[in-house]
Amino acid sequence: MRKIFNLTMVLSLMLWSAAVVFAAEHGGASVEKKEHGGTATQKEHGGTSAPSADAIRAAMKDYVMDKSKATGTFDVTDPETGKTRKLELIRVHERVGKTGDYFYSCADFKDTETGQMLDLDLDVQDKGGKLSVVDVRVHKVEGKERYTYDENDNRIPLNAEGSHVEGSNTEEHEHDGKEHGGKTQKEHGGN
Repeated sequence: MRKIFNLTMVLSLMLWSAAVVFAAEHGGASVEKKEHGGTATQKEHGGTSAPSADAIRAAMKDYVMDKSKATGTFDVTDPETGKTRKLELIRVHERVGKTGDYFYSCADFKDTETGQMLDLDLDVQDKGGKLSVVDVRVHKVEGKERYTYDENDNRIPLNAEGSHVEGSNTEEHEHDGKEHGGKTQKEHGGN
């Protein structure tokens, strides 16, 4: 009987210790910085169907490829330097969000002249099932943010900036001062 009691106590202490360690590592509010918010891009049950995250990412990739045809690079004006950056698409992030009428995601690019890594935000509009990129912004250069987001996911400029791609529909792309607002969705563990 004493052996059973001792074994029970040892197991209880082990489980309690594991719980304390786990709680210390994972407990409380998340300290991970939220980069973007937005709402889910797909409804789980019922309602009208939104375009799939894959379709939104494909529209972004197609846009970049189309804009790259003339020069072989995705040319973006850097608002801080006023110079045109010649970019090569590395990847569109897995995570897709929605704010208002626009879907959005980030994409990683490499500057073909400087070798710098850039993170651009692309906004996509769905008009009757036709997806089109309506705005592109330089979000980060070498990991340094040009703007950030508040707790409600409103965009907070760190420097003056705007749309950076010629032909972006900035006049039709109004957010009432809000960018990427709402709830967060991570898809497939992406960024």
